[in-house]
Amino acid sequence: MMHLAETLNFSGRKVVGAWASVPFPALHGSSLPDTLYAHQQDMPWKPLSSCWEPKGSCCFAQSVVLRGIHKENCIRGPGKPPPSPLHACESTEQVLQHYLHTLFPGAFSTSHVLEQPCQTLPPYPQFFSPLLTRQGFLLDRPPSHSSAAVESIPVLAALQSSPVLHTLLQGLYQDLRQLNTRRCSSFFAAGVEQDDFEEALQELRTLAQCYEMGLEADESDLDSD
Repeated sequence: MMHLAETLNFSGRKVVGAWASVPFPALHGSSLPDTLYAHQQDMPWKPLSSCWEPKGSCCFAQSVVLRGIHKENCIRGPGKPPPSPLHACESTEQVLQHYLHTLFPGAFSTSHVLEQPCQTLPPYPQFFSPLLTRQGFLLDRPPSHSSAAVESIPVLAALQSSPVLHTLLQGLYQDLRQLNTRRCSSFFAAGVEQDDFEEALQELRTLAQCYEMGLEADESDLDSD
């Protein structure tokens, strides 16, 4: 994980955020292009890190892995014209990569699609919606009979170096800056020097600034002045 985070960071950045979709919202019987085409405006994953969800899509670099999608989930019937560029891709890997490039233009993106799903057999908790099939795909309506336990699910996971981390790191810096170190005698008794603490605090502030973009960075420079 540490080496992957280093690969995704440059220009002084060191932190990545985690995102996931558990399960990946794919309809039963639909293709991967159909699923991603339905999520052109809203990303099909939620943050696992302590950062807010962005209204727009923007990141510097990312690594995305999609599990539990079979290769045939990309193939359309013969003679049918592709309704979108996503549907014109020849493989699931190309579909996901095209989607990421469209959603995050200019970002460095790596992606992998694995057919093996995530197993959810006991003792995995069965907290899933009744709309899920045993393989974790969504149904249009609840089944007429009691459905069996979900045995596996498709999952999408991502690590991103993105501007949303600025808010997280800047908030941490502000909280630590307000800390009254005189009340933390045990903390400094452990061997931490006041100068080292102040230096680490400034490094955190500098790290937060590495995730700013455009006007936000200019306003930060004015505030620091």
